[in-house]
Amino acid sequence: MGQATMGTASEQMLWARLQAEGSRADRWSNEPGDRYGAHAHRYDKAIVVAMGSISFELPDLGRSIDLQAGDRLDLPAGTQHAAVVGERGVTCLEAHRAAGSLASEPVVTPRWAGTVDALGETESTGKP
Repeated sequence: MGQATMGTASEQMLWARLQAEGSRADRWSNEPGDRYGAHAHRYDKAIVVAMGSISFELPDLGRSIDLQAGDRLDLPAGTQHAAVVGERGVTCLEAHRAAGSLASEPVVTPRWAGTVDALGETESTGKP
């Protein structure tokens, strides 16, 4: 993951909201159908979908979470998660925080971005 120039006004707004929380956001994109096997991190992370969609499986919790543009997922450190990218691909902003900074359980905030219109296409900058 690396710092990148934000591609659209809506994406810039998402990035600014994460920065306002004291987070440095990185941007990543994946192609349709890309998958990540179950894994966990030693840090808390907030993921905001800027474009497209992605589905997360939380195997230890028996939960599935579908995220669309504008949705946010907060994952506490140690949360096992796997992911499958939606049919149009996905671009996300991701912020890392010290373990224990977020809630002790995953939190989904639909439409965290407020009203989000079509976000447009942006170039890929890497993968998580």
